[in-house]
Formats: sequence, structure tokens, C-alpha cells
Amino acid sequence: KMTQQMRDLQLAQARKPPGPSSPNAAKRLYRNLSGKFRVNYTSFDEGSLVGRGEKEKLRKSYLFQSNAALFEAVELQDLDRVQEMLKHYSPEELDLNTPNSEGLLPLDIAIMTNNAPIARALLQAGAKESPHFVSLESRSLHLSTLVREAEQRVNELMAQVVNEAPSTDCSEKEKQLKAWEWRFRLYKRMKAGFEHARVPDAPSSVHLSVASSTSLQVTFWEPLSVNSAVVTKYKVEWSCSPTFSPLLGEAVIDKLKDLHFTIQGLVSGTAYHVRVSAYNMKGWGPPQASTPPFAIPSNWREYDGRAPRRRGQAEALDHLLGQVKTVHQHCICHEPCKNQPQSRKHSVSKSLKHLFHPGSKFLKTLKRGLYLTAIFYKDDNILVTHEDQIPVVEIDDTYSCLLMQDFLWLTKVSCMWDEILWLRQCVTVSQSSCSCILQTRFKMLLAISQMQGLLGIQDLGQVFFEPIKDKQGNILIVTLKEVKTNQTFESVRWVPICKLQSGRKSVSSPEEPTALDTLLISLQDKLAYHQRSSHALSPGLYLGYLKLCSAVDQIRVLVPEQLPNILCHVKIRSNPNISREEWEWLQKMASVEEPVPTEPETDRSQNPLFQELQVAIKELMTLVNIPLQEAKDFRLYSQEVLDFGDQVSFLLLLPPSDDVCTAPGQNNPYTPRSGFLTLPLQIFELGEER
Repeated sequence: KMTQQMRDLQLAQARKPPGPSSPNAAKRLYRNLSGKFRVNYTSFDEGSLVGRGEKEKLRKSYLFQSNAALFEAVELQDLDRVQEMLKHYSPEELDLNTPNSEGLLPLDIAIMTNNAPIARALLQAGAKESPHFVSLESRSLHLSTLVREAEQRVNELMAQVVNEAPSTDCSEKEKQLKAWEWRFRLYKRMKAGFEHARVPDAPSSVHLSVASSTSLQVTFWEPLSVNSAVVTKYKVEWSCSPTFSPLLGEAVIDKLKDLHFTIQGLVSGTAYHVRVSAYNMKGWGPPQASTPPFAIPSNWREYDGRAPRRRGQAEALDHLLGQVKTVHQHCICHEPCKNQPQSRKHSVSKSLKHLFHPGSKFLKTLKRGLYLTAIFYKDDNILVTHEDQIPVVEIDDTYSCLLMQDFLWLTKVSCMWDEILWLRQCVTVSQSSCSCILQTRFKMLLAISQMQGLLGIQDLGQVFFEPIKDKQGNILIVTLKEVKTNQTFESVRWVPICKLQSGRKSVSSPEEPTALDTLLISLQDKLAYHQRSSHALSPGLYLGYLKLCSAVDQIRVLVPEQLPNILCHVKIRSNPNISREEWEWLQKMASVEEPVPTEPETDRSQNPLFQELQVAIKELMTLVNIPLQEAKDFRLYSQEVLDFGDQVSFLLLLPPSDDVCTAPGQNNPYTPRSGFLTLPLQIFELGEER
């Protein structure tokens, strides 16, 4: 018998003993499993057991318990219990794809009892069907054997219970009889579920899109019918012929967490037809052709053969910096130009040196001048000096130059903290002109070196997008850096942020706070900005809104507070690629100066990008508080698609040319709702690069 062969195989491999004898036993086992399994499983790492063999034996024991409890939860059709176990334990801990003594897997039981919710939960966790069922006949035979043997066992136990006098043994046999009666009903239900099932219908929808010059993205949805058995896998097929003869390739998808597949290695410019079919325990269902019926791998750059904008730029800048260094490396002043040692001994000696060097310690209060402060934070803690002050050093006490230009220069310097010593020496050589700008920038480099030396840290992080000013004439430039690891420092220490804020005694009035008081009051906002500015967009194509406003000394760009390193935007779709055909359509629309698509048009209803843009534009206009009718005068930037790596791309929506940049004093009737801010353009560019 096939069933007997499976059991012999299981015994030979010593996989596991039979499961609990009754549903009540399963419930008791599950109740005890959570606490018992977790406590003892973590004890392996704590070294509480002596001997590796004993540890392994105990580990296998609890793996068996978790697996048996999962089987029983599936058999009892307890969805909440199954989801709880899948949430707390990995597939390996649950032994998810190891058959029990009857040759069944948890997924087999779920699909043959037609329990779709449990089956889907198991499939998303990585469950598979038993490999022993190689055909419909083998599955049918196996189920018939299980039903027959369970019925035979029930009859045997019933005869023993009837014929034996009441005793302890008789009571035990009655329990066994109830357990086997329950299992007999389970097997009959599984057999009936298999016999009444039919092959699945075709997937309800198959969407085909162009992913790149050599790949296509296939997204599909499960069949609408609920009468057939649970679908456990899908098959994607592709061909250059609409008849799919010959077939160029196929792929079987059995990981059903996300129903999509990317066909790689295709030929650019060649049309491919795609179809998808579903599978359940009764076999493969009919295929569903994709919409559109075919697609051609391509990319918008193929329209005019344009190379990526950033190709080779980083390498060229590195080469240019190397050339500059080569020119200056023979100067006498550059002989000591080496990275500052990071050893503990040097840090201690440098700290001691600064104790006796006037003007080389952290400042406690601000006088009139320009200052630099470094904010290092980890979770809810911040680095402060031993006097519980935020680290502050002086840049210039007689600052009189144009601040914004020097500040923007410093933000660029923040991209190369490791080169400060070299930059300082270069500026020293160039100081013969004695210009105010060079003197200020040299003092900035000195202050940075001083901060790095006092902290023993070279990377001071990201410069906050605007300095803090007060009415006493102080200007405070702030850098922010999140510390990921547990580090200790000699000249500073960690304290909770709330303790620092509540413990500081202000030396200013609430009406005219000093720059340091303003920093402490707004510290949480600045940390939130820093964290948000490092967030990345999920893969996809986005529609961005470019809105600028100018001031006397800078141009600022509108950005969302939640993602200040990206323009105001909405997501168009998950596929970031713009195909050549889509780009040709956008170029055609731009050439005839058509308005952006805000209202549906019948003759374009078949263009997916047109429909996606309609939805995205409406959403974006609502986001930035602009009436939809005003968007008719807006236009799409048609010179290029902005690519940010391989996974994120942008189309830009521009206001009328006169309104792209609002001049000082110019009235802007449409102001965005709360949740936006304006950044200096250079700061925004640096944030986008990061």
C-alpha cells in the first residue's frame, strides 16, 4: 500500500512519532507550547544545559511539539491559533514542510478540507503540498486508505469496549475510540473535499507592463470562483506568438505572498505574449491572457539614445579631487596632512592638551558671534559635555560677511568630513588675499577640526537646513547625526533628551530666547527632520510637483515635512520604468502643447499611462491645495524622466512658467496645507544625493 510505504519511510528516517491522540490533547499541548517552548528554546544560548547532545535532543523535542500543535490547529480548523503560531515561530521552528506519520503536510489538510483562510495563511508562510502526491490517482488512493484504516481501527476499538468489563483499561480504550472516531470523520471530510473539487478557473486578471529594456512585469490576481479548491501555485508562460507555439519559457510561482513575476533576459524591441494559469490539487486550470495582449521590452532612453545623466559623474569628481590633491601634496604645509589617528592614547592626550589650551574647550554660553554645535543622538539620548551642555565651539566672534553663502559652502564641506585637515591647509595657502570670505571659511574649518578633536569623532553628520539666530546677535550652525551602535566617549556622555531639556536653566527671557534655548526647545523637531530626511521611497513611478520661491540670497523649494529630501509627490504606479511607447506618447502630447490630463477622454481610455496620470494629478493637486481647474495650465516636464537609481523614477508637473518660482513679495494664492516646508535649493540637492 502507498500509505504503508509512506509510514515505513517515516519510521526509517525517524522523523517523528505520531501526533496527539485527540483534539483535547492538541488543545492542552498548544496551551503549554507558547511559554514552555519559548523559555527553554532561549536557554540554549544562555548555556543552562550541559552537553551539546542534550541541547539538541531538547531542541528537537520542542520542534516536534510545535509541529504537532500546528497539525492539530489545522485539523481543528482553528484559524486564530494557526495565525498565532505562524506569527511567533519561523517555518523551521514549526517544521512546516515535514510530513506527519500519515504522509500529510499541514497545507494538505487545509486544502482537502477546503479551509481557504488557513490554506492562504500557510501558503504565505511558505508551506508546500506533500511531494508524495504525484498524480490525482495517488492522492485518491492515499485518502481511501486513510479512511479505510481509520474505520477499521474504530471498529476494532468499539468491539473491545463493548466486550470488556468496565476497568481502567476500558476507560483508556474509550478515549482512544473517541479520538479515532474524530480522525475517521476528518479523513472522510478530506476525501469528500478532494472528490468534489475541480480544477481552478483562470486568474481573474493578468496585467502586463514593461519593466526594462530586457524584462516584463507580470501581475495577476487569483480566480474569482470560490467553488473550487484553494490555488497553491501559478504558471507564467511567454512566447513571441499569440498562439504560444513555440513556447519560449515558463515559470512556476509557489510563493504566493505577492502575485507578480518579472520575466528576465528578453530581447529589446521584440513583442512578447504572456498568459497565466492557476493550479490546485485537481490540476492546472485554463490560462488567462494578459492585458495588454503583448508588450515590448524598452526604456524611454531608447527614444533618442540618451545616456543616463549621472553616468561616470562620481568617478569624474573623485578623479578631479585626486588631481587637486596631487597639485598640493608637495607643499611644505601639507606634510602632516594625514587622517587624524583614532587610537585611545591619542584621544586622551589630545583631551588633556585642550584642558590647558585657552579657547579649545566647549562653550557654556554664547556671546555675540558665529558658532558650531554637533547633535549626536541615539534613541531618546543625546551626547552632552560633562557640564551637561550641548557641544558648542566658536567659529568667529566678529562675523560680518554674508551668512547664507558661507553656510551653503559649509553644507558642501559636510560631504567630506574626513578631509577637513587637508581643506584647512589648502585654505591657509590661499589666504594671501585675506578676503573676508576666505577668513570666515578658514575659521569654519578650524572650528570643525576643534569639534572633531574634542569629540574624537570625524563624521559630524548632516548640517541642519537653516542656522538658528537670536536677537543677541548669535548665529548657531547645527549638525545632526544618529549613532547606531553603543559607543562611549571621553569628553562627552549620554543623557536622556527630556532630562537635558528640563534641567537646563535658561539665561534668556521667553520673548527673546538665545540660540541655545531655541535649539533645546526645537530639538525634537530637528531630530525628526533628520530621521525623515534619510527615508527612501518604495520602488515605483512618481509624479512630483516642482515649486520654487526666491529670496534675496537664495532659492527655496517646496517639500513635504514627512520626506524632506524629495519633492512633493504622489505615486503613479509600482513599476518605475517608462517604456519607449509611453515616452513617445508624452512627447507627442508636449509637442502639440496639450494640457495635462485631468478629465477622462474616450479616445484615450485604452492608454494605461494616461489613466494613471489622471488619477495622480488629481491626487497631487488636492495634496498641495490647488484647484483642479488650475492644473489645466500646468505642464509635464518632457525633457527627461528623473531616475533615482533603478527602482525609483519621477515625472515632473510644472506650474505655468511665470509661476514656477515665486519672487519676493509676489502673491501666491494657492498655499499648501500644513505638512510642507521650503528648503534652500542647495540643501535640497545635497539631501537628495544622500
